[in-house]
Amino acid sequence: MMKRRTFIGMTALTVVAAPLVVEAQPSGKAVYRVGLIFTTSPVAEMSGPQPVHPRARAFVDGLRDLGYIEGQNLILERRSAEGRVERFGDIVAELVRLKADVIVTAADQMARAAKAVTTAIPIVLAFTTDPVASGIVQSLGRPGGNITGLTLVADPEIEAKRLDLLKDALPRAVRVAYLGRSVDWGSASGKSLRAAAQVLGVSLILAEPAPNEYAEAFATISRARPDALFVPGNGPNFAHRDLIVDFATRSRLPSTYVTREFVEAGGLMSYGVNFADLFRRAAVYVDKILKGAKPADLPVEQPTKFELVINLKTAKALGLTISPTLSHAPTSFAI
Repeated sequence: MMKRRTFIGMTALTVVAAPLVVEAQPSGKAVYRVGLIFTTSPVAEMSGPQPVHPRARAFVDGLRDLGYIEGQNLILERRSAEGRVERFGDIVAELVRLKADVIVTAADQMARAAKAVTTAIPIVLAFTTDPVASGIVQSLGRPGGNITGLTLVADPEIEAKRLDLLKDALPRAVRVAYLGRSVDWGSASGKSLRAAAQVLGVSLILAEPAPNEYAEAFATISRARPDALFVPGNGPNFAHRDLIVDFATRSRLPSTYVTREFVEAGGLMSYGVNFADLFRRAAVYVDKILKGAKPADLPVEQPTKFELVINLKTAKALGLTISPTLSHAPTSFAI
């Protein structure tokens, strides 16, 4: 049985991750070519020295802190499938033809596509769910082939904890809409969530959006009249975060998410890893590989810090009083 109020790992207290130590200017090739692939967000959000997309910006800042400057010793090839799964392999193949020194991407499906295209060019995963079970790496400690990076989830119970925190904020909530795909619902995290819902006396209502189309899922939620909205972490949901938060706001639905970007957009609360920090860490992996390290020998890193972020302005607009144990405890950050 899940233990209430037990946080997994450590929670972060600050908004911005501590800056990485600046290392000496990279040596070796005069100019390095690094590919950065996103699965859903448009390339326009990835462009420029300070990208609009928070994860792309964190990656660029991480590389800059390590001495890699575009136009000097770095060519950063930005690409996005923009939600079209069938493009994954072609994008990787293009970067292979361009002779990228390292390719950085995220998510299990993109990682498998990359692995199918090349076993020679090093690939760094900014995040993945379960790279061992997915056959992407041999083990976390010794990845084996040409892929390494960071995992997104240290334990499937992270989703259960997120529901627990939502229940703390909304003790009377008994019906919660789940805006996710069937693959999310059937995953280890989804199973953990459903088990937790039974313990907490919560009925979950699955509302699955079509690819890049949320109208029908929103209609399902509106008809169900739930007490709250639970949004699992996946690429489409993140890409459509403003649309989802707008729906929750218009529907006056208290909502919980995986990342703080939803809360900054007006959502009620989030609990999970700091994705910007993961992309900064991915820059460290790139640096090590460019300096001669082999992906096969670089252990896959698991998250150790999780943050609870609460939007007090949204809580007030919803007429909610957030318990001091959530908003003022050393395990949370209020905005």
